[in-house]
Amino acid sequence: SRGISPLLAASLIHAAVDEVLQTDLTEFKQQSVETEGEGDEERFTLLDGESLQRYFFNKLRDVCFEWQKQLPPLRPLKRFLLVSIHAIRNTRRKMEDRHVLLPEFNQLFGLSDGIDRAYFAVFDGHGGVDAANYSATHLHVNVGLHEEIVKNPAEALKCSFQKTDEMFLFKAKREKLRSGTTGVSALIVGNTLHIAWVGDSQVMLVQQGKAVTLMEPHKPEREDERARIETLGGCVTYMDCWRVNGTLAVSRAIGDICQKPYISGDADGDSFELTGSEDYLLLACDGFFDAIKPYEVVDLVLDHLMQTKGAGLKAAERLVAAAKENGSSDNITVLVVFLRDPQDILADCLRDPKSLGTGDDAQSSPFNFLSCEAATTQ
Repeated sequence: SRGISPLLAASLIHAAVDEVLQTDLTEFKQQSVETEGEGDEERFTLLDGESLQRYFFNKLRDVCFEWQKQLPPLRPLKRFLLVSIHAIRNTRRKMEDRHVLLPEFNQLFGLSDGIDRAYFAVFDGHGGVDAANYSATHLHVNVGLHEEIVKNPAEALKCSFQKTDEMFLFKAKREKLRSGTTGVSALIVGNTLHIAWVGDSQVMLVQQGKAVTLMEPHKPEREDERARIETLGGCVTYMDCWRVNGTLAVSRAIGDICQKPYISGDADGDSFELTGSEDYLLLACDGFFDAIKPYEVVDLVLDHLMQTKGAGLKAAERLVAAAKENGSSDNITVLVVFLRDPQDILADCLRDPKSLGTGDDAQSSPFNFLSCEAATTQ
């Protein structure tokens, strides 16, 4: 609200949190809760959030006063990143989507090894917003504090989904919450892209004007997912769409305590080397991908760049509008991470019109109305 740069904000937050964690938090202790796992007893300590928040802000104020005297060096990303984000409730009664963008991942977690890191995520809640809120608050923290974050970031990202699921299930049991959320996250570490997901929110990549599929969403009709569910004693039935035990249309999610273990919280993941030829990443919920095909994204984004002369900040807004126009009534969240300057992407299209689209699919796209040749002559 004060217009502070995200780089400085993340650095201040890390410094203040570090100060808090070095002090005795006993005075904030609310109660201890014991829960029985598989024959083992695990103890959780709950802290009073309101008083701890006041304490944190006092520490933050002290850090700000100190940094006014001498500002420590702040190291921004070397990689080009431009983020466009847009989210709408659409015709639904509530907005249950959440998103996170952290180009300042290193600063937030005090990682100073000189390797660029940036984190992005989209969560699509169902049955309430609690699971989506919780995941958007805790998943990246579990990633940043994972012991393998430096040596094996892919493992840190994937395991943090399960950790977040376990944490939320404890909260859900304690507070009688039944909500769940799908989730997809991307962690860029140096020249490597790591992704992980549960459910049907998706991440895709556009490289040299072509859509690249990175993952397969977790849906009950997938053969391996159906087999897993039926082996556990559940069932997959068709009720306007394929559903687990006649209820949920996704087979993996964080939360959904009443549907465990059929609705798994274990994430799938993958990693990809970035060569510098990638245009942008797109993360979105099923409210977008049910209405817009990946190859259509390419045309829509290029059309937007042509209309704005290479300004990409509102590309996500254009994509959300297209999904709504195409019939989506769900919550819609779209997060576009440009890995190259949008003006360079547009210039490459104008120089090489054949780079547009993705082959046979592109020819049938209802959005394939772009003509770089016409733009060139004009």
